[in-house]
Amino acid sequence: MERALSGSVDSRASLHTVSSINAAQLAARLESYESGEKKSISDVRRTFCLFVTFDLLFITLLWIIELNVDGGIEKQLSKEVLYYDYHSSFFDIFVLAVFRFTLLILAYAVCKLRHWWAIAITTAVTSAFLIVKVIISKLLTQGAFGYLLPIMSFVLAWIETWFLDFKVLPQEMEDEHRFQSVPDDSERAVLIQPGPLSDGQFYSPPESVADSDEETEEKQDHEKPVL
Repeated sequence: MERALSGSVDSRASLHTVSSINAAQLAARLESYESGEKKSISDVRRTFCLFVTFDLLFITLLWIIELNVDGGIEKQLSKEVLYYDYHSSFFDIFVLAVFRFTLLILAYAVCKLRHWWAIAITTAVTSAFLIVKVIISKLLTQGAFGYLLPIMSFVLAWIETWFLDFKVLPQEMEDEHRFQSVPDDSERAVLIQPGPLSDGQFYSPPESVADSDEETEEKQDHEKPVL
């Protein structure tokens, strides 16, 4: 009888332990879901936007250095901007970086777009423009920056495409699927949560007559005086 009662108490304790663990896990997932819903932008998308900003700042820095190398900023700005020449000016590469930054930030930071069409436009325009410019213009005769600016602009544009297509969009889709599964898990946890145990769960079968006789004999043997 005592063994049955202790077994029932242990099973009840284990059930409460399991239910408490499930409740804690569910609460953690719900908290993660709510925090994810409250975020205006995901972490991986924020990293992408920072990289797009780095693209603009890096190309701008290279262009400013190129302006200082050839006789001062004022003189070179007048030559490359006011008297713009497609065959020798680097100003259009800077404008291309501004175009990428503006379109990508509007699409993926402001509008929170979840499609690749915006990055496809910027990458296609950048690639086509740079390939044509390198073939037609005389940039390769203007020293190191004639190589560096077109190559870096081309590489950064394709890194942005890779990062969005292989990191940002798949990660956000995976997070969305995981968050959508949280309500289903909460309903399932409510269904399997153990309720209060009834008195019937402490019922133990009556002892058999044979077991009673054996216990009586053992008791009598213990009561016999030792000679």
